[in-house]
Amino acid sequence: MSKDIVPEHLDPAFIRGLTQKRITRRSALKGAGALSFASFLAACGIGGGGGGTTTSGSQHVNWVWDKATKAGQLDFANWPLYIDVSGDENNPTYPSLQKFTKDTGITVNYKEVIQDNAEWFAKVAPQLKAGQSIGWDIMVVTNGIQLSNYLFAHWLVELDPSKQTNFNKNASPRMLNRAFDPGNKFTMPWQSGLTGIGYNPKLTGREITSFNDLFDPAFKGRVGMFSNNQDVGNLALVGMGIKPETSKPSDWQKAADKLKQQRDAGIVRKYYDQSYIDALSKGDTWVSMAWSGDIYQANLSAGNQDLKFVVPQEGAVIWTDNMCIPVGAAHPVDAITYMDYVYQPAVAAMLTEYIDYITPVPGARDVILADAAAATDADTKQADTDTANSPLVFPSADDLKRTSYYRVLTTAEAQQWNDIFNSVIIT
Repeated sequence: MSKDIVPEHLDPAFIRGLTQKRITRRSALKGAGALSFASFLAACGIGGGGGGTTTSGSQHVNWVWDKATKAGQLDFANWPLYIDVSGDENNPTYPSLQKFTKDTGITVNYKEVIQDNAEWFAKVAPQLKAGQSIGWDIMVVTNGIQLSNYLFAHWLVELDPSKQTNFNKNASPRMLNRAFDPGNKFTMPWQSGLTGIGYNPKLTGREITSFNDLFDPAFKGRVGMFSNNQDVGNLALVGMGIKPETSKPSDWQKAADKLKQQRDAGIVRKYYDQSYIDALSKGDTWVSMAWSGDIYQANLSAGNQDLKFVVPQEGAVIWTDNMCIPVGAAHPVDAITYMDYVYQPAVAAMLTEYIDYITPVPGARDVILADAAAATDADTKQADTDTANSPLVFPSADDLKRTSYYRVLTTAEAQQWNDIFNSVIIT
């Protein structure tokens, strides 16, 4: 079976479990965080700064939206297993894309070609630097080092607010307030997830409620921490009551010092990449830093509810995969038409029922509940009910209020951040 296509006959729980493969891109942040923008561009064989006609965001928006027209075609680059799919591996179909084509007349060339934020950036940066089209109208990029680099270089098209009516009406308030793209000028969220704490209450013997539980000597050798410095550093700041978005290098050092004390006391079993979920599932660790979607999917795959995910009382980190239009895109009107289209609750529900990450459209929940009520298949009814009622897919307003995005780093700050936090996880 192709790793990118899910046969129609497979159980819905298994299908959702397969999406664990998609989240493995999160481990790529470890390596990506070690590079400044200038050094990354140098590694790509190009100089720093923007190129071609991409000198400012305001010029992008004027040039694109004054002249571009609907073409009836859309080239969409996404991650594997990150959209609704039916059919078999030799003839896959995407119901939400078929609906989009029927409703708009726009044909979609959809490919799962993004495996890693850093690798994708390295692939497209030389073309963007040269002012050339990368061949895609929409690409999905996680907030963090690479997205900041696209923005610093002016390689993303500024969006036209008049073409975002569904977004403005239906987007979650949390999606309208993001430090890395104020005002949503260049990006629109695709799906999101949380970095918090996962644990097995059968092993911890109690509920986990605080960031400080990761430092409890009672769990010595049974605590898992992440091996990428963005999540480790940002969650540590949140846990210490410091807003990452406004944090300073002196705050970063305080957080790193606290993490070193945890490490040196032998409390940390290991600094994990994606394999943390296996360690937690097997009981090698009892409590661990965790991504919300992984806990949901691990329980579905195992057929039990042994693992729990919690937003610590101090708060959690939220990350977002974002739709954006690269400069030079051949079909920008078709692209923004689709980006706004998926902010209809009925369409967002189609996606959420398969993806099971945090949807940017809260109104999708009512649609999913209606789908569950109407379902005649018991497995589908249960799966939709579970999705609609999961706090990992539809977090409470209180939980979302206690989330912070990654600190947005300039080139100089990125080097400081890397030096400070890599000294914790790289020994």
